[in-house]
Order: sequence, then structure tokens, then C-alpha cells
Amino acid sequence: MRAADEQEHAVSTTQPAGEHLLDVRGLTKHFPIRHGIVFQRQIGAVHAVDGIDFTVAAGQSLGLVGESGCGKSTTGRLVTRLLKPTAGRVVFDGEDITHTPENRMKEARRNLQMIFQDPYSSLNPRHTVGTIVETPMRLNGINPPQGHKKRAQELLETVGLSPEHYNRYPNEFSGGQRQRIGIARALALRPKLIVADEPVSALDVSIQAQIVNLLQDLQREFGIAFVFIAHDLAVVRHFCERVAVMYLGKIVEVADRRTLYTGPRHPYTHALLSAVPEADPDGTRRRERIRLAGDVPSPVDPPSGCRFRTRCWKAQERCAREEPPLVRLAGSTDGHLTACHFPEEPSVAAREEDIVLDPALSASGDSESTSS
Repeated sequence: MRAADEQEHAVSTTQPAGEHLLDVRGLTKHFPIRHGIVFQRQIGAVHAVDGIDFTVAAGQSLGLVGESGCGKSTTGRLVTRLLKPTAGRVVFDGEDITHTPENRMKEARRNLQMIFQDPYSSLNPRHTVGTIVETPMRLNGINPPQGHKKRAQELLETVGLSPEHYNRYPNEFSGGQRQRIGIARALALRPKLIVADEPVSALDVSIQAQIVNLLQDLQREFGIAFVFIAHDLAVVRHFCERVAVMYLGKIVEVADRRTLYTGPRHPYTHALLSAVPEADPDGTRRRERIRLAGDVPSPVDPPSGCRFRTRCWKAQERCAREEPPLVRLAGSTDGHLTACHFPEEPSVAAREEDIVLDPALSASGDSESTSS
């Protein structure tokens, strides 16, 4: 474990130089809390996203992971401008779209699409599948040489459905098939970037692999970049080249998937990875085990300094005073950024003793049983 005076920050806090398809800087979204029936006086704000930076290169997939309520989905909606940011900047394909009026977002949205989490509520039940897939083309004035119907049927085939499904309604399909329809709709404009907001979390496990493999095939075929939002770390490891870890509205670590899963530096990332189940029928494989105490603090009144400090086993006075910047630590690769004053060693090997911060577990002697 490193002491405070051994903290090593690099000078640069940015990703490697180069052109980025998506460049997000200082992105912030605060939802106001209002009181009163008539005057609606603001008495506070929910700090859903609080100043995050990340980039996505053309054709690259970035995974955004973290606990429920950390701000992942809000970030996806800010990137696609379904929500207006409170502060910060979103540059997509060389154009700053942060404050672009809705009536001028049409061009950006041709190249920036979204796949929603719930395949049941994201499709209009009164429209046929053909209408759902054709609508983006009609709204954007795109007239394929073969016609809208033929193009829509080709897209249905691309995502593993039948052209005969063109005249059917969403209620006639299963959850996995509905998600394929949503993917076909997102592909209709041949976008450069797709924000996939937990696209498999509402599906059966047997269907999840099919949808993830489909998205991978489409990425390879069309060169589409992805911001893949998920809480399932196994899915993210399979799909994404780079991974960003969020906690309470902040990005606390960014790295390529191999580095993040084998050598994380932030304590929260260690805790997340220790909770991922792994097949070990013989019970011979030893991994680090971390049991955190309590729940994520309220985003209405987040902790000062480091937001993870209230649940962190390495927290010290400095963590309450100073917010750690997201920077490259000495010895880390250029693309590995961490926001921690006292980073962990880059390993997920079993510790001499499990970290159990939950008082109930400690009192029940669970820590002894898990470390034996």
C-alpha cells in the first residue's frame, strides 16, 4: 500500500494525441430540486453528472460501468443531446453540439444514434416494424435507391430478423426481437457513433450473448463507434476496447480492458471487480474479496473531496480536503487514468486478508469464513 508521499501523478491528464470522433470535457448535469406549488423555489440539485472527461475514437468501443445511480444513463443522454448539459462541452465529429438548438441537431443525429435499455417502451406499439425503421430515413430526407421499404427489410435481415416482419407490430415480438428492431432503427442512418444504454440488461441471459455478438458484428462491418453503458462487467469486457468506471457522477478510472481487469488502480474498481462471479467448480482459485459498507451517498449532497472516501478502506484526511484529479499515475500506460490520492497496487490477486467494511458481516464472522 502506498503512502501519501509516494503518490505519483504524471503531468498530462489527457488521452493520447489524435483525432477523436467524440470529445467530452467537463460534462455536468444537475437536476434542480424545487419546493412549492406556485413559485417553485429551487432548494437544491441532484448532481447526476459532475464534470467528466472522456474521448472515443472512430470505430472504437468505450464501456461506461458503475453502480446504479452513478450517472451512466444520464451521460448517454447528454452525449446524444436528449438532455441539455448544465455545463461542459460535447464535441462530436469536429462540431461542438453542446448548445446546438434542436432544430439544427438533425445533421448531428444522422451520425449519432441511441439504443435504449427497455425494448418494450422504446418502440411505439401503434406503428408497424416497417414504419419504426423507416421513420429516421424519412425525417432526415434520405431516399435509398431501392426505396424505403426495401431498405427497411434489408436492415431487418442485417439484425437477424425476417423481411416478412415488416408489417407486424412490436407486441408480436419477444424482448430480444424487439431489441433487434431498435438496433435496426439505429442503423437506418448509417451512424458513426451509437450510444447503447444497457442494451441487454432487460433481456434473458440466453439472449444477451446473441445481442452483444450482433453488435460486435455490426461494429466490424460498418466501423461504428460505441459508447456501451452497462453494469455487467463481463459483458463490457467482451465488447469494449476501453472502459471508464463511474462513481456518483464522476469518472474514477479509465483504461483499456486488459489493463483495467488485470491491474486496476482505484479502490472502487477493485471492489467492483471483486464482486464479479467467476466459474471455479474446484474452489481452488483465490481472488481478492472486498465487502463495502453502506450505500452510495446521495447525489443531492455528495461528499467533499473524493466521493468514494465514505466507503473506502484507504481514506485519509486528504481525501476529504482535496478532490483527486483523473490523471496518469507513474508506471501506468498512457491511456490508464486514475482519480485517487492513494491508489492500489495494479493487481487483483487474493489479499492476505479480505477487506470487509460491512459491520453486519464483520459481526457475523463472515470475514473469517471468506478469508479461510
